[in-house]
Amino acid sequence: MQLSEQEIIRREKLNKLVEMGINAFPAEEYTVTDTTESIKQDFAESKQVKIAGRLMSRRIQGKASFAELQDSTGRIQVYFNRDEICTGEDKTLYNDVYKHLLDIGDIIGIEGELFTTQVGEKTVLVKNFTLLTKALRPLPQAKTDENGVVHDGFTDPELRYRQRYVDLTVNPNVKEIFVKRTKLFNAMRTFFNEAGYFEVETPILQSIPGGAAARPFITHHNALDIPLYLRIANELYLKRLIVGGFDGVYEFSKNFRNEGMDRTHNPEFTAMEIYVAYKDYNWMMDFTEKLLEFCATSVNGSAESTFGEHKISWKAPYPRVSMTEAILKYTGFDITGKSEQELFDFAKSIGIDVNETMGKGKLIDEIFGEKCEGNFIQPTFITDYPIEMSPLTKKHRSKEGLTERFELMVCGKEIANAYSELNDPIDQRERFEEQLKLAEKGDDEAGQFIDEDFLRALEYGMPPTSGLGIGMDRLIMFLTNNPSIQEVLFFPQMKPEKTAPQIELGEDEHLILDILKSGEQIALAEVKTLSKLSGKKWDKASKTLTKGGLVKVEKIDENVWIKLV
Repeated sequence: MQLSEQEIIRREKLNKLVEMGINAFPAEEYTVTDTTESIKQDFAESKQVKIAGRLMSRRIQGKASFAELQDSTGRIQVYFNRDEICTGEDKTLYNDVYKHLLDIGDIIGIEGELFTTQVGEKTVLVKNFTLLTKALRPLPQAKTDENGVVHDGFTDPELRYRQRYVDLTVNPNVKEIFVKRTKLFNAMRTFFNEAGYFEVETPILQSIPGGAAARPFITHHNALDIPLYLRIANELYLKRLIVGGFDGVYEFSKNFRNEGMDRTHNPEFTAMEIYVAYKDYNWMMDFTEKLLEFCATSVNGSAESTFGEHKISWKAPYPRVSMTEAILKYTGFDITGKSEQELFDFAKSIGIDVNETMGKGKLIDEIFGEKCEGNFIQPTFITDYPIEMSPLTKKHRSKEGLTERFELMVCGKEIANAYSELNDPIDQRERFEEQLKLAEKGDDEAGQFIDEDFLRALEYGMPPTSGLGIGMDRLIMFLTNNPSIQEVLFFPQMKPEKTAPQIELGEDEHLILDILKSGEQIALAEVKTLSKLSGKKWDKASKTLTKGGLVKVEKIDENVWIKLV
């Protein structure tokens, strides 16, 4: 493993701590009685406290030092004074351990008492400290110049998503996104539980991928010697529970779809689905808008949120527009009664990329997606989808060729999908067979299986039911003003990380690193002079270090600087 100079220095400090008999990774419990938040909320002069957290900054001034400690609730200033910590003749704990062997990023426990500085800062006077974890890698240290410009912040998206643990540590605003995510789940659970519905769990490994039109991930069960699929949806299992006698069931499910990735799609995502017996899609629209108003208020303290340039109002009720009306309004084309060829020709004529594998449902979906979706900014129910688009939905009770289905659109994106559920087993079998024909035609997102067990369940009788699915990741994007799904997932899927090249360092490279040991930025010309290397040797050594990512050279104004990475 190729270590940077700072990583080498930290390991040397670790060895010195071991030699002093200090365990840098102790196993025993460290009892914490306070947090930075509780201290600030219930502050009292001279109050005794015991906290633990990460050392985030410090300013050493001889026998005294101000520092910042960060725990899960925030940051607080702490004051180290040699004579308060080392009351006897032995000053090792402060002079050697604190000043020279601790680093930014180390996790420590502190016992002390509260006081207020002359400038009014609530501070902990350290009476004793304990090293709880030695950090062997340095944290990114952002610096703000005299103009307020931040340099060297941990802002690169790829690094932030790969190293979310660092992101959460140095970018406090990121944590708030995930706090709100949990608030959303809790609010939704509360709403459902108070309505009397029952949270359940259904299989992730399924013998047939059903409940949605998507390409699945495939795996193999060795003991049974059968292929299994990571679920693309949990719909068909939840409906089985309605058949079994539950009046209302819901689940927060991890779903997996082996498809493209972009700012609004991740191959692993979280959906919520709920099914309620003896209801229809009209009831579900009323229920959904009340649910989302409740959730938005629980998460943000208001029924309004900001997304980009838009102010979104989640307050019920929401407009209801049929898909036919929407396409007619934004394209001038009436899809009613149109054949597959007519739809194909129209889509082509307005520049939509379609092909011969697409059936009527897919063609209509493409037309709506390209020409209509983006116009719906405020929450809007798009209703009454053509039957070809909705293989699990009841036919409309009064409109030929349509189904009782709605999708909720916000800022041009779908966040919810709901039906009056199809409970006629004969009709359902015919719909499955139509999906098979589309799959044979080349549509790799069409259903490629007939779930005989689900059909058998319907034959035992499923009461009239309405179901709703909500994309939880997309919903929290809208509630926290994040245009990228990667921002609301702790660990989004990423391409494999490139392995850093192995670099062999010679005497010249080590000589330059020794000069830069302080970690401070130094003028390139000064380092070159101090190294006393010939021009040829300097060029070779500095190039090796730069290419290896061990040092960084940058030009600021008219000066060229070099520092350790």
